[in-house]
Amino acid sequence: MATILITGGTGLIGKELTKKLTSEGHVVNILTRTPKKNNEFRWNVEESFIDKDAFTNVNYIIHLAGAGIADKRWTNERKKELINSRVKTANLLFNKIQEYQVPLEKFISASGIGYYGAVTSNKIFTEKDESENDFISKICVKWEEAAYQFEQIDIPVTILRTGVVLSKKGGALQKMNTPLFLSALGNGKQYMPWIHIDDLCELYAKTIEDKDFNGIFNAVAPEHQTNESFTKLLGKVINKPVLPMNTPSFILKTALGEMAYILLQGSKVSSEKTSNAYNFIFPNLKTALTNIYNE
Repeated sequence: MATILITGGTGLIGKELTKKLTSEGHVVNILTRTPKKNNEFRWNVEESFIDKDAFTNVNYIIHLAGAGIADKRWTNERKKELINSRVKTANLLFNKIQEYQVPLEKFISASGIGYYGAVTSNKIFTEKDESENDFISKICVKWEEAAYQFEQIDIPVTILRTGVVLSKKGGALQKMNTPLFLSALGNGKQYMPWIHIDDLCELYAKTIEDKDFNGIFNAVAPEHQTNESFTKLLGKVINKPVLPMNTPSFILKTALGEMAYILLQGSKVSSEKTSNAYNFIFPNLKTALTNIYNE
């Protein structure tokens, strides 16, 4: 069994992943600014500090830390925070691993399908495609570059480019499921690559258990859904009306500013490489939503 250090372990994905890994007998240490539990250890990027005890017997690091992309408007200050919360934290881990001579077996990092940019097209993006040149893509490029520096010291790296994570405990579904009705966004034709949180946690577990599961993988389900088809299916599953008229783009742009484009644009993302290595529990949206809402 492994000892795994998780950053962002108190977030939506981190909590579920910690449950899964500990249920399988692994030891999980969590880095947090305000430790409260026995397995939580303090870190502070501004002070370049990580409690040395956090690294005791650690074999793997899973780097989930990062400010929420859609939590606040993208002011210049917020843009810096979105990048720094991912990159500076990875840089600090890189420095401390060397300073404390931690015999790390693998560095595992989250990234996003935003790497391919916010573009609506019928092209199906694979892991081999180049990045776009918009802000969401730049975040992911810098994020992945920070992760890949571990290869410089002969530590294998796995990166999961993650789509919209579906969970009953928050995240995108909670924001979409407004009290009275549902509504597609913009023209509704933008694609929404998604993944059930159970599949995502299984993929992270696989990065620990499979020594050869290295490199970049798209963490998205095999089925492609547009924002409109996703919203209609969600309405059916939870028995909630979907407005016949979509939420106009200008309202989102007025409310959210530049950030609106990540909701109004989106392409298909391939899961082929991932599916060759992993069998999805929830390969289609209907079974994923039914599991989340009707369990």
